[in-house]
Amino acid sequence: MLDMSDVKLGRVVKINNAPYVVINTNFNKTAMRKAYLITKLRNVIDGSVLEKTFTQGEKIEEADMERSKGQFLYKDADFAYFMDNNTYEQFSITRETIEEQLKYMKDNTDVDIMYFEGRPVSVTPPIKVTLLVTEAPPSVKGNSSGNITKKVLLETGAEISAPIFIEHGERIIVNTETQEYVSRAE
Repeated sequence: MLDMSDVKLGRVVKINNAPYVVINTNFNKTAMRKAYLITKLRNVIDGSVLEKTFTQGEKIEEADMERSKGQFLYKDADFAYFMDNNTYEQFSITRETIEEQLKYMKDNTDVDIMYFEGRPVSVTPPIKVTLLVTEAPPSVKGNSSGNITKKVLLETGAEISAPIFIEHGERIIVNTETQEYVSRAE
């Protein structure tokens, strides 16, 4: 069990039998009242955000979380399939749970797997991935002053803004956290 002082950014706590990661904290203490901690927590499984206030002396349960390296194998209409690189165990996660992450995963992409009480609940792709541009509108000559971008479609189905000089068939590097173009791939 954790005390209020142990609840820090990045710590994963268990609330209503679900894991929540602490994404924001604000400690308050007034002269005549007990200290309290206002937190913003994100559900690790479904991504929902919860605001919760902890008072001095209150105990919080730490979530039983484990991390492992794995590999994205493939996806079908309902599920995405993965393999844990340590145990070679294969498992699936519903597509709707990790739809945003799937936009940046090709078959055989290395991922980080998060387990909650022994059950895989989320996966994270690498921060930077190289993907093929499958659709890009043609660039217009003379339209090159400033930071001009256009929407391009990637091989995984993701659509991002890229500089106007990016063409169909090019390989580009994308930041999966910000969902932004980084550079051309070599």
